[in-house]
Amino acid sequence: MRKLSVVLVVLVLGLSFLLAVVTSVAAEHKYVGYKQCLCHKGPARGDQVGIWQKSAHANAYKSLLTKEADEIAKKKGLKVAAKDAPQCLECHLTGGGKIATLAKENGVQCETCHGPGSDYKAMNVMKDMKLAMEKGLILAKDDPKLCEKCHNKQSPTFKGFDYKKYWAKIAHPLKKA
Repeated sequence: MRKLSVVLVVLVLGLSFLLAVVTSVAAEHKYVGYKQCLCHKGPARGDQVGIWQKSAHANAYKSLLTKEADEIAKKKGLKVAAKDAPQCLECHLTGGGKIATLAKENGVQCETCHGPGSDYKAMNVMKDMKLAMEKGLILAKDDPKLCEKCHNKQSPTFKGFDYKKYWAKIAHPLKKA
């Protein structure tokens, strides 16, 4: 009888652990790509998508397709072209090039700074900023550490980073509805 009790306790604990792991994985936010952010395109709300499309972030991957990028990769001792090097993709693509559903040509998309959008992309969620943040939205304003994950001395093209100067170039605040 005692052995049966021990087996049942171990079984219940094991199933509880498995359920916790499965639930936490299911709760992980997923990247959806900038096309899910198109409600932020156009002048009525501030044209955040248009501002991004004109930015260096949108073209970050394209910069890896250049001869100069390959020369830098070679100098760093990388054995593959810059466009294929995980060390380069980490900062030149949303999700570091590990998200197959994101088109590389879109470079550093909204979710790099604002977090994976699967759970906050819906209009009813985005209308409630507190709820959107609970569902993974990151408000990137005034957080230089977010930018410095890539804009730092480890980057082979780093020439210093003036947060206020560069923030002014990419700022895209929402207009009040």
